[in-house]
Amino acid sequence: MSNVEKVSISMTPQHAALLRDAVQSGAYASGSEVVREAMRDWSAKWMQKREDIAKLQAMWNEGKASGPAVDVDFDTALDEARQELPIATHAR
Repeated sequence: MSNVEKVSISMTPQHAALLRDAVQSGAYASGSEVVREAMRDWSAKWMQKREDIAKLQAMWNEGKASGPAVDVDFDTALDEARQELPIATHAR
């Protein structure tokens, strides 16, 4: 791997034991391989989290831009939502 940067990390003894066990079991060739896989998994979660935060921020901004809050009767809103749902017919 020519494009690699060495980084020193600290971990709990339990995590270190898990890493060593993964290598000793033959599931991974090295501790670096274990960490690279963990980083790929974390990276995917991190990107999803960032996307989720961006969507929430956009929805928040859209809500704020829609005007002042108004009182809504929950039962009426629920009835209106139910009327918009398609009525499914189920054969029995």
